[in-house]
Parts: sequence; C-alpha cells; structure tokens
Amino acid sequence: MQNKVKVEAANIAMSYGKTQVLRDINLVIEPGEFFALLGPSGSGKSTLLRLIAGFNQAQSGRLLIGGKDISRVPPWQRNVGMVFQNYALWPHMTVWDNVAFGLQERKLPKPVIGQKVAAALALVNLEDYARRRPSQLSGGQQQRVALARTIAIEPEVLLLDEPLSNLDAKLRVDMRVELLALQRKLGITTLFVTHDQEEALSISDRVAVLDRGVIQQIGTPMDLFDRPANRFIASFVGTINLISGTAVPAPAGVVFESPLLGKISLPSAAIMSGAAEIAFRPHTLSLAAPDSAATSDRIWIRGRVAEREFLGEFIRYRIDVQGTDIIADQPHHGGNVEFVPGNQVNVGIEPAQIRLLPA
Repeated sequence: MQNKVKVEAANIAMSYGKTQVLRDINLVIEPGEFFALLGPSGSGKSTLLRLIAGFNQAQSGRLLIGGKDISRVPPWQRNVGMVFQNYALWPHMTVWDNVAFGLQERKLPKPVIGQKVAAALALVNLEDYARRRPSQLSGGQQQRVALARTIAIEPEVLLLDEPLSNLDAKLRVDMRVELLALQRKLGITTLFVTHDQEEALSISDRVAVLDRGVIQQIGTPMDLFDRPANRFIASFVGTINLISGTAVPAPAGVVFESPLLGKISLPSAAIMSGAAEIAFRPHTLSLAAPDSAATSDRIWIRGRVAEREFLGEFIRYRIDVQGTDIIADQPHHGGNVEFVPGNQVNVGIEPAQIRLLPA
C-alpha cells in the first residue's frame, strides 16, 4: 500500500440552497487512523464523507489529503476509495470482474490487474469465489467484494459509508472485527460513517460526533463516553441520567444545587455559574433495599421501581425519584437480588462518576 496520509478539513461550510448542512467543519484525521463520523440522520456525516470523495462541493473552506489541497480536484483524480452502503456491485459481472473494474478503468496492463485482483481477493478471503456473481453471495461476502474492489486500486484514503447497515446483527459484529483487522493490516487512513454508536465506539481510534452540521466533540470512544462536552453528546453516546439545577463557583470547584439532590460539591476545571446539569451513567449506580445501611462513599436518594427490563447481561431499572426518572443498570448474576416494580429502593450515586454540563 501507499504511504499513510493525513486528511484535514479546514473551515468547511456547505449548503444546499438556503439549507446549511455543514458549518465550519475543522478536523484532522491522522495517518493510518481509523476515524468515525457519528451522528443522527441528517447530521451531515455522509455529506462530509461524500465531500471528501469529491461528490459534493463545499462553498468555503479547504480539504487536504497528504498536505495537498484537493478542494477543487474532481473525484476521479482523487486517490480515495469508497465503499457504499448498498455495495454498488455490478450484478452481471463476476466477483473477479467487479474487483478488476477500477483497475481496467485505469488501463493497467492485464498481468498487473491479475496480480492486484488476486491479492485483494486474498485479503478478504474470497479467492474461491472469483467466478461467482453477486447474487450468489451472502451479504457479508458482497461487502467483502466491495472492500476488495476498493482496496485493489490502492487508495490513499478509504471511505466507508455505513457499510454494515444491511447486515444482520451478528454478522455486523463479525464484519466490524474483520474490517478493523483489515484496516490495521493495510495501515490505510480510514473514515467510517455510521449512526450506530456501538459500531463507532467499538472499532474507531477517534470519533467526531455531528449534529445539524456542527461537530459537537472529537475524541477517543472513552473520552466521548466518560467526558461528554455537552448535553447532546451525553444523551447521544450511550444512556445517561440528567438532573437540572444551578451551579455556583466554589474554592474547590462547583457547588451544584437541585431539588432532587440538595447541595453537592463537585470538582470542575471550568468555572460554571447559573443553570447547569449533572450527568451520570446508569451502570455506575448502586441499588440497595430501603433498610440497608447507607455507605458514605455515595450520594443516596430514595425512589420507587417503576419498570424493570431484563437485557441478559444486566437488568435495567427505571426508578421514580420524586417525579424524576432515574435509569440504573445492574449486572445480572444467577441468584442475585432483584427489585420488582413497586419496590422502594435506595439509589447510590458515586460522586466521581458525575459530570457537570452547561444547561
């Protein structure tokens, strides 16, 4: 493969008519990085991907690959490869011919085409399927063909537009593992678009989360989950509990006051004053029977179990605390204590797991 390259977007803005779909996009994808664009439908993630491919044109800003400005370079002159959501395979061609298509368009010598096609099919373990047609393949095999076709042209950047969305749940998990292993083997800079947070968090080095054309936060999967920058990130990445209140600066951080919790002191690097929210994840909570002795390492509040949902590895409880819903996830072990709807329960919040957010 070619040398690893950096992808940079600087002050990118793009509109369809009066509708602005990308707003001041700034990001740097490091050479060889597996980078994900995550966001809800309509957030602009696929638009940004297609802009890098050359299918869209920004009204302002610059796009660089390997330090070269390609903002005005047509798509066929950009050395990028793209795998589409529907794979876009030619149904009348064999697997071999599908993979060879891009190489033939580049008018490479037949022996070179043969070598590159064979190598690409070997990378995705489809050597024995070269003479089959796409209709004779499973969904996962079709995706491998699409990957092989893209890899064969040896692009500097690999673009993946929701490539797993047409697969069933188990195959999606298997294929994302294979996809990451292939990317690591090739060392190619990869940009992966998905609306599925589990996919993005499980295989990406870093993730950019978009909402309404704006990058809300860029970070490692753990950064986004543990240290969300705002309410949108906290709510979109994983399940979260949010409590509204007021923040007052204090010598050691911030004092947060709410009707539900009263006054609690929180460490905070940012000076925050006025309306604020605290966020904490369901799996960080403890549940205890009302007559249990309260430990001093947690903030305890009393509630009533409103709903219980068995999810295999854990049980998710919705607990009504003075009219506020609190979600608590508890690991499931055979024979452990379970609470049923209607039970009174104490909920323990670990202060170190609380994140303070602007309202």
